[in-house]
Amino acid sequence: MGITKVLEPIRIGSMTLRNRIVMGSMHVGFERLEGGVERLAAFYAERARGEVGLIVTGGAAVRPEGGMGDAYCNVYLDDHIEPLRLISTAVHDAGGKIALQLFHSGRYAHPESTGMESVAPSALQAPINRHRPRAMSAAEIELTIQSFADGAVRAKRAGFDAVEIMGSEGYLINQFLSPVTNHRDDEWGGDFARRARFGVEVAKRVREAVGKDYPVLFRMSGLDLVPDSTTMEETLAFAAMLEGAGVDALNVGIGWHESRVPTIAMMVPRGAYVWVAEQVKKAVGIPVIASNRINDLRQAETIVREGRSDLVSMARPLLADSQIVRKSREGRFDEVNTCIACNQACLDHIFSGKVASCMVNPVVGREREWALVPAETRKRVAVVGAGPAGLEAARVLAERGHQVVVFEKGSRIGGQLNYARQVPGKEEFNETLRYYRTQLDKWGVPIRLNTAATADSLIEEGFEEVVVATGVIPRRPDIPGVDLPNVVSYDRVFEGEAKVGRQVAIVGAGGIACDLSHLLVQDRPLSPESISYLLEYRILDDQTLQRLQRSGRKVYMLRRGKHVGTGLGKTTRWAVLDNLQRHGVEMLTRIEYKEITPEGVVIRLQEAEQFIAADTVIIAAGATPNDSLYHALQGRLPVHLIGGAREAGELDAKRAIYEGAAIGRTV
Repeated sequence: MGITKVLEPIRIGSMTLRNRIVMGSMHVGFERLEGGVERLAAFYAERARGEVGLIVTGGAAVRPEGGMGDAYCNVYLDDHIEPLRLISTAVHDAGGKIALQLFHSGRYAHPESTGMESVAPSALQAPINRHRPRAMSAAEIELTIQSFADGAVRAKRAGFDAVEIMGSEGYLINQFLSPVTNHRDDEWGGDFARRARFGVEVAKRVREAVGKDYPVLFRMSGLDLVPDSTTMEETLAFAAMLEGAGVDALNVGIGWHESRVPTIAMMVPRGAYVWVAEQVKKAVGIPVIASNRINDLRQAETIVREGRSDLVSMARPLLADSQIVRKSREGRFDEVNTCIACNQACLDHIFSGKVASCMVNPVVGREREWALVPAETRKRVAVVGAGPAGLEAARVLAERGHQVVVFEKGSRIGGQLNYARQVPGKEEFNETLRYYRTQLDKWGVPIRLNTAATADSLIEEGFEEVVVATGVIPRRPDIPGVDLPNVVSYDRVFEGEAKVGRQVAIVGAGGIACDLSHLLVQDRPLSPESISYLLEYRILDDQTLQRLQRSGRKVYMLRRGKHVGTGLGKTTRWAVLDNLQRHGVEMLTRIEYKEITPEGVVIRLQEAEQFIAADTVIIAAGATPNDSLYHALQGRLPVHLIGGAREAGELDAKRAIYEGAAIGRTV
C-alpha cells in the first residue's frame, strides 16, 4: 500500500508541517548523562533528519515541585532558556520542527527527585507513588497557571516552533479534571465545569502569553481508564472548551500511568484506541492527533485517509527507527525497524530510574558515539548463531564493510525470538525477524542454515575473526524423576516436538514459563473476521467466545523462589500475570520439589506435602551458556562472545541486541 495522505502538509495554527506524523512526547532522561542536553539535542535532530513532521519533547517542568528534578529539562526559570535553545537549534539545523511540552506531574511527582513536597488538587495518594501530595491552595493554583504561561513564553524565546500543554496520562491538569482525584468543593472542583476550569484557564493563559500566531497544542486525556473517572461526554465537552480557549490542536492520550488496563504494551492490538480520537474529532473543528499502538505508516495512512484523525502520533516507533517516515515515503517498508511495544528499554527503564533506550535499536541515546563508521580494515568475519545477538552483530558488521557469513545450526533465523512470537499477543516479534531478514539480504550476508560451525571448519575457511552467539542450553534441574517420559524441556514444546497433555505442571515461573503458560491456555485463537461474524449474528456471546478460544488445559507454574514472572518488564509484568490468572493458571511459590512421577509432581508447600496432577511436566528452570565453540577457538582466532552464550538469561533480547550492536562497532 502506498502512502500519500499522511504525507500531505497540514497547518496547526500558523505553523505548516511537512507531513502528518508527530513524534509524541517521551521522557528519555538523556539530560542526566554526560553531555546532557547536547545528547538530547542529537537524539531529536536524528528524528528530524528522518523527516517526522513535528517533534514533541519530553515534559519540561513549569514548576520545580512538578518536575523530575534538576537533571531533567525544566522551563520555570529564564536560566533554562539557553540550554533548551540547543535542542531547538539542532532540530532546525536538521530541517525539522519541534514543540516543547509544558509539564506538571502533580501527585505523580517524587519528592526524593525534586526535593520538594508534591502537590495536587486534593491530598490523595496515587497508587503508583509512596508519597501523599498536599492539596494546592487557591494562590498556588493561580501561581501554577501563570507558570504554564511563563513556561510557554520561555519556550518561544528558546526557539521552539510550538508548545504542547500536558493534560493527559494522569498528570496535574488531568488530576483537576477527574472526580477521582479532585475532591475540592471550591471554584476549582465539584461539578464538571469547575473541575475543567484549571485546564481551560491554563490553555487561555498560555494563548494570551504567546500571542495568537504561536501554535499551542494540548495533550488531553481521551480515556482515563480509571474507574469512576471522567466520562466520555465530559471528555468531549472539555475538548470543545479547549478549542474555545484558543488551542490549535488536540493530541489525544489514552490511560493514566496507574490504570490497570494495558494501553501501549505489545498485547494491545494496533490502533486499538483510534476510535477515541475519532470521537474527539467529531466534537471540534481543530486538528486532532490519534495515538497509541500505531507503529506503521501504512496504518497511519489508513487512519488519516478515513478521516478518523488529522495527524498520527508515533512516539516509540521513532525510538525503534529514527528514519521510519523517510523509509516509508520511499516505499522501503521492509527496511523499517518496527517498534514491537515491548517496553523493555523505554518505559521499563524510565520507571526504574534509568535512562531510556530501545530494545530493537540500542543506538537510542548513543547517537553520537555509536554513529556507524566504515571499518578501517575489512575482514572476513563469521557470526555463529542467528539469534538476536548474532543477527544484530552481523547487520552492523556488514554495514561497516566486513565480509560476514552467518552460521545457524537450526533451520531458521531468530533463535528464541521464535518462541516468543508464538505467544498470543507477542506476534510483533515477527516484525523484528522480518527486519533482520531484510537487512542481511540488503547487505549481502549469506546465512548458512542447518550448519553447525566448528573451530576447525571456521579456521579452514579462512575467517579472520569470529563472533560466537550460540545462545543457551536449557537447564535440567536435579529432581528425582526428571528423566521420565512425561517430562519435556520448554524448547521442545516451543519447537512443536513434544505433545502436551491437558494437565500441565511447569517447573519454573520466570518469563519463559509465563510465555509458555499463555501459549498453552490460549492456543486456539479465532480470526478477527470470524469473531466479528459470530458476534454480529449472535451465534455466540462474548463469554462463550472467550471459552472457545481457550485450550481447556489446566496449568500450574511452580517455583522455589518467592516471585513469579522475574525477567518480565516492570511496566508489563502485572498485565501478564493478570492475564494468566484470568485463564486459570495457578502459581505456587516457595515450594520444595520432592519428585516427579508419571502422574505429576510431588511438592512440599507450607510444611505440607502436596501432589500436582499433570500429564506433562515441562522444565523451564533457566539455562546455561552454550559457549563451547568460544573456548575451542580461544588462542586460535580472535573470538568474541555475546548474548546468551556469554550470559544465560530469561529470553533477554534487549541485552543480546545491545551486545550485538556493540561488538559490531568494535571489530
